[in-house]
Amino acid sequence: MLQPTDHHSPKPQFSSNPNFTPAKTTSAPVEQATIGRSLVIKGEVSGAESLYVDGRIEGTISLADNRVTVGRNGSVTANISAREVVIMGKVHGNIQCTDRLDIRSEGSLTGDVVTQRISVEDGAVLKGSVQVRAADHKNEKAQHPAQAKAAPAEPAKSTTTEQPKVAAATAGNA
Repeated sequence: MLQPTDHHSPKPQFSSNPNFTPAKTTSAPVEQATIGRSLVIKGEVSGAESLYVDGRIEGTISLADNRVTVGRNGSVTANISAREVVIMGKVHGNIQCTDRLDIRSEGSLTGDVVTQRISVEDGAVLKGSVQVRAADHKNEKAQHPAQAKAAPAEPAKSTTTEQPKVAAATAGNA
């Protein structure tokens, strides 16, 4: 049973009244397609929403701005290109992520990876090469003006004690 709210006096949202039912808040539904356990797809999968795979896919998966999740029952034999990939099942193929790859403890991946960030839990299987690339140039451009302000106006003097610091600082931006 809903109780009318009094807009004139601020009252706490929580009530000790057992008949009080808080108003439901609605949020925009997360658009995610699901491939069920019994489904098998052969070919190219592409689109503009996230994908949860609990069945089988053979071919390619291209969801550039979205997440691909391979469920515990999922089996994917495909190259995957997505913003984020989460693996709880089995994947055979190369993966290219613009953001993050997450291989959970029960997941297995056989293939090469190119990503910005990677997480491999204990018990997960990863066979292949891993290339972790630096953040996009947008992030680098945002960092350079701050570094320019911090730099002295006069020419820097080259000493042997400062060179390792400079090399270490620039190695992270490469």
